[in-house]
Amino acid sequence: MPDSPDGGGDALQDTATANATSGAAGVRRPRSGPRWVVFLGLAGTVLALDQLTKAWILANVDPARPVAVVGDLVRLVLSRNTGALFGLFRDNATLFGLVSIVVIGAIAWYHARAPRSALLSTTLGLLLGGAIGNLIDRIRLGFVVDFVDAGIGDLRWYTFNVADAAISAALLLLVLLALRPSLAGEAEPVGRTPDPGRREPHPGG
Repeated sequence: MPDSPDGGGDALQDTATANATSGAAGVRRPRSGPRWVVFLGLAGTVLALDQLTKAWILANVDPARPVAVVGDLVRLVLSRNTGALFGLFRDNATLFGLVSIVVIGAIAWYHARAPRSALLSTTLGLLLGGAIGNLIDRIRLGFVVDFVDAGIGDLRWYTFNVADAAISAALLLLVLLALRPSLAGEAEPVGRTPDPGRREPHPGG
């Protein structure tokens, strides 16, 4: 007895739907979204450590008397930085304050649209916390408090703080991600699902 017209139409529609689903299977789909807990949690931790250490330095370290931590290799000093990272471009605190606001907005904007990646969220969280920490100094004090002085004898590295260290670590991670994009985990493979409407060819034709 021949199939009814309605039954045949339903079968064709089911087959088309199944084929479309099968065609989409196996495609690498973007992950659901960024890791906000990692991003904001790490940024908040960096910010808290940065501001607490700066407050302690301002209250306890005399600018004229460095405090030895590891002999002359690592010392605590009180340095007022009116420039950028590591004391570069001094006497431009206002300009760098404005730049910091733009950078902070750009970091949050990018993270909101970034793939779901713990490493990328860690990188951007370090960057955000460091940028906000130094911005608070520029707004509140008119300069950034730097206090870690490292080096041997007269050969010294730029004086820095917790925020600078976080930003430097984030920049290194960004370079790593640029060299190895796969570490960002931009997409995850989706397993191929069976096609219920597909008929395997009969051996006899």
